[in-house]
Amino acid sequence: MTTAASAICTTSPTSRRADTLRTIDLRGRTLTPADMLAAVPRASKARAAALAAATQIVEDVRTHGEAALREQADRFDHVTGHALRVPAEHLSEAIATVDPEVRTALETAIARVRRGSAAQVPAPQTTELGPGARIVQRWQPVHRAGVYIPGGKAPLASSVVMNVVPAQVAGVSSIALASPPQAAFDGRVHPTILAAAALLGIEEVYAIGGAGAIGALAYGVPEIGLDPVDVVSGPGNNYVASAKRAVAGVVGTDSEAGATEILVVADGHADPDLVAADLVSQAEHDEQASAVLVTDSAGLAERVAERVVARAGSTRHAERVAAALAGPQSAIVLVDDGAQACAFSNAYAPEHLELHLEDAEQAAERFTSAGAVFVGDQTPVSLGDYMAGSNHVLPTGGQARYASGLGAYTFLRPQQVIRYDHAALAQVRAGVVALSGAEILPAHGEAVEARFAAHSEGAQAAE
Repeated sequence: MTTAASAICTTSPTSRRADTLRTIDLRGRTLTPADMLAAVPRASKARAAALAAATQIVEDVRTHGEAALREQADRFDHVTGHALRVPAEHLSEAIATVDPEVRTALETAIARVRRGSAAQVPAPQTTELGPGARIVQRWQPVHRAGVYIPGGKAPLASSVVMNVVPAQVAGVSSIALASPPQAAFDGRVHPTILAAAALLGIEEVYAIGGAGAIGALAYGVPEIGLDPVDVVSGPGNNYVASAKRAVAGVVGTDSEAGATEILVVADGHADPDLVAADLVSQAEHDEQASAVLVTDSAGLAERVAERVVARAGSTRHAERVAAALAGPQSAIVLVDDGAQACAFSNAYAPEHLELHLEDAEQAAERFTSAGAVFVGDQTPVSLGDYMAGSNHVLPTGGQARYASGLGAYTFLRPQQVIRYDHAALAQVRAGVVALSGAEILPAHGEAVEARFAAHSEGAQAAE
C-alpha cells in the first residue's frame, strides 16, 4: 500500500529561500483518506507545545487570579502597574479620538455583520405529535459571554465586531471583553479596539492578554470584579486556541480559532499575482500562519511561487511573512486534477478556502469542509476579514471538518419544551412502561402509572 510518507515529494528546507513555499507533489498517487490527512501540512509540534504552555497559564490564573495576570502581563506584554479593568474614561477617549474613516468603516462592518448574524437565529418551532402532545423547539441565549480580542502583532478591532455583534443578536445580556495591554499605550488596551467596543456599547473591558485572558474569563477573577462567563469566543494565536481547549467543560467555547490558515485551490486559468497576494495577506498575521496553494497546474505553481517571493519581500511585515511561508504549515501542493484538489482541501479543512477556478460557482458545492468559502478571484479572504458581512472567527487546525465558525448560534442553546396533557400521556403509557421494564428501570414506568392512579382517585372523589 502507498503510505503518506512515500506519497509526498517535497523540497528540502535547505534547498529553498526562507521566503519561499516548499512543494508537496501528490501527482500520480492513489491516496486513501488517511494518506490525504497525513499529507496535510501542519505545524503539529508547535501546537503541542502551545497546549502544554497554555494549560499551565490557565491554571495559574485559576489558582492565583490577579497576581498571575499581572505576572503574565509583565512577562508577555512588558507592562506593569496598569488597570486590569479598563476605566470608563478610556472608552470615552477612544471613541472621541478614533479616525473618522476608521469609525465609518467600523460602523459599516457592524451593520453588515448584524444583518448576516440575524439569519443565524432560528425561529421557535412547534411540533404537534397528536392532540395534547406538543414539543416546542426554542433557542435560549446564554446569560454571559466573554470575548477575546487579539492585540499583539495586530490590534484586531474588526474582531470586536465579529464577536460582540453575534452575541448581541443572540440576545446575550452580559458581555465582557478582554484584550492585551499595550506597552506603546502605557498599559492600555489598543485605542481602536476600545473605540470599537464603545461603538457597540460594551462597558466591561479588561486589559488582559493571551491564554491568561481565556482562563480569567472562564474562571473569573473576583479581585478585579470579573465574574465567570458561560461562553468564551474569539480568535488568537495557538496559545489562545489551546487555552480554549484547557477550559472546555468549564465554559462553552467557539471553535479553536488559532493561527490563521488560507488554502487557495486554483487551476491554470487563475491569476498568479492575485493568488500570491492572498497567500501573503494571511501570512502577515503571524509566524505560525499557514499559506497553502493546491493546483493541478505546474505552470501556475511556478508563477505563484515567483510572485510570492516578490510580494513577501516588499510587504511591511516581510520578516513575519517569510517565517510563515518557510514553516512546515505552508506549501504548494501539486495534484493530478480537480477531484484530487477537492479531496485534499476537504481533508485539510482550512479556516479560509479560496476557489480560483474557472468553474468556481459550480465547484463550490463539492468543497464541504472549510470555515468559510470564498468563491471566485474577486472574493478575497481580506473581504471576509472586514466587510463581507460574514464572520472571520473560524475553526483552524482541521476542525472545520466538524466545527463551525463563530455566529449567533455560538451563544444560543437549543432547548426543547415538552407539554403533554393526560389524554396524550395515555396514548404512550403502555410504551413507556414496556421500555422501562425492558431496561430494568421499573420506577420510570411507575412514575407514569402514578398519574393514572392519581387521576382515577380524583375522578372517584368527584363522583
